[in-house]
Amino acid sequence: MTQAFFPRVIGVIAIAAALAGCGSGSGTQGGAPLVGSTDAREVDNDTNRTVEGAGEATIWDAFRGQNTENIVAVNKYLWTASLEVLNFLPVQTVDPFTGVIITGFGTPPGGGRSYRATVLINDPALDARSLNVSVQTKNGPASAATVRAIEDAILSRARQIRIADNKL
Repeated sequence: MTQAFFPRVIGVIAIAAALAGCGSGSGTQGGAPLVGSTDAREVDNDTNRTVEGAGEATIWDAFRGQNTENIVAVNKYLWTASLEVLNFLPVQTVDPFTGVIITGFGTPPGGGRSYRATVLINDPALDARSLNVSVQTKNGPASAATVRAIEDAILSRARQIRIADNKL
């Protein structure tokens, strides 16, 4: 039994040595780096020294902060002004991280028609391009003049809030 064991052990060691020899090397062929390889040596420009191990990838690099979520910065003045101007509408959904406000149907003070609004604030700038308003009635989309009046009211109120905040 021991006579069959030794040739197998020697064979496994020989295969391991051959495979280990395949992986050794500096990653160059004929003095030029291989395509797709990363050289583990970089030159430190401050001291003109070669730094060993710089640029090496480790298994822990896979767990580092690779945030794939989209983050939208929302202008706080537009956000507050939108909620104030549309305060007569019941709020259904509010998401301050994406800048979306969705309201239910409501009737404005002194008005007879009910409206529903969706507001999207997609930029941190206090600008008309940062604000998108969609207004619907029970019969379909509201008129362009109504949407424009609501946008103007939100922008005017946002500017008033900013001036009152003394950050002009």
